[in-house]
Amino acid sequence: MKLELDRIGIGEGPGALLPATSATATTRVPGIVAVETEGAPTLASLIAGGRMTPDTGSILLDGVADPARIRRAFALVDTPGVAEPFPDLTVVTIVQEDLVLADQPGNRANARRFLEAVGLSEHERTPLRALPTEARLRLLAELAILRPEVEGLVVTSPERHGGEIARWFGVVEDLSARGFTMLVVTGVAASLHLEHLRSESSETESLA
Repeated sequence: MKLELDRIGIGEGPGALLPATSATATTRVPGIVAVETEGAPTLASLIAGGRMTPDTGSILLDGVADPARIRRAFALVDTPGVAEPFPDLTVVTIVQEDLVLADQPGNRANARRFLEAVGLSEHERTPLRALPTEARLRLLAELAILRPEVEGLVVTSPERHGGEIARWFGVVEDLSARGFTMLVVTGVAASLHLEHLRSESSETESLA
């Protein structure tokens, strides 16, 4: 599955809410969208996930402009003001609520089984605000892919929670290796770091 953002934007000129940006995400190769202005990560995520129509540019899924299919196939993860859980909720409460959204039993026993399966049992009673970024992304991403028809994720600004970029991007790469189409919307500085990590990884593979 291939998601293409071709110069998507909101507004024009220096004051554009979302300057024109492009990115491509495919199964097994995560895409990276680099944006800087305030609110731009949320706008880019909404467009990428088929929830908003850009003023300029286009978005294609497997070469076809089909917003309805994109909405079905992609879940938004940790998007501010849209798909961001309340920070004071405990991990187990978030799991219970999301299990219901995924048409699964939302009881505590089932939530504990889920946490054990994704390696987060120790954080059952941890408030979301205190969860390390890598664990936060693992939690919210694994919950999102439980939902029917979800084949890809749009992850919004994980760097805003701190932590090592390489560690949380490892979660993205893991999900990509499992066959999900992953798009990360992040700041310019973080995107440059990610491109450096990719370059190092490619060099290592070429030497192997």
